Amino acid sequence: MDFQSHAIRRLARIMAWLCLGYIAFVTVGPIGVRPETGVSPQLERLVAFAVVGALFAAAYPRHILLAALVVIGAAIVLEAFQLLEPSRHGRLFDASIKIVGGVIGLVAGSIFARLMRH
Repeated sequence: MDFQSHAIRRLARIMAWLCLGYIAFVTVGPIGVRPETGVSPQLERLVAFAVVGALFAAAYPRHILLAALVVIGAAIVLEAFQLLEPSRHGRLFDASIKIVGGVIGLVAGSIFARLMRH
């Protein structure tokens, strides 16, 4: 691995964990900390997890199954944690949107990582 691809992978790792941490904060925190973009919440969830999935796949291309476990597991766990916050509600439909977004991102990130190797 050359210096440039190592630097890109390192940046992707930092960004993946920061992005997941931010999503966890706005997902589990009170409803007031949730940003509003003006688009549907389902699209926000889908895009957020697609970004996280892409970052994890690009960051850990040799460990794609572990990356998938982290992304999909986070979607499920974060949705379940919403049941602990009185101003939030965890729903199976919302978790499924997050999982779909995560899988889309994982596939896209995996393709990007392969292209970077060649």
